[in-house]
Amino acid sequence: MGKSPHFQIPILRALRKIGGDIKDARKRRRIPVNLIAERTGLSRTTIHKVEKGDPGTSFGAYTAVLFSLGMIDRLQDIADARHDLTGIQLLDEKLPERIHLPKRKDDKHG
Repeated sequence: MGKSPHFQIPILRALRKIGGDIKDARKRRRIPVNLIAERTGLSRTTIHKVEKGDPGTSFGAYTAVLFSLGMIDRLQDIADARHDLTGIQLLDEKLPERIHLPKRKDDKHG
């Protein structure tokens, strides 16, 4: 039997928040768990795990529930390069000091 993964506290906190937000969104829409389960093809148990932010629940389950609630749009931007401030800063640090144009083939001076 394999060892279960160890999740850091910030990961668990983020999943609990996402799960709670999903649960609140479902309740605001007055949609029972049974209907979400039917729409997604997931079990009621899995829906409850998503709403608790269970880290062992598949990402696909989270996305299916979000889709069934009409909330999938923002998920597509979650790792979009435009929002990757650390990555952008690292790229900016590697920018060259000077840019040299390539020599033209008909240039007779070189």
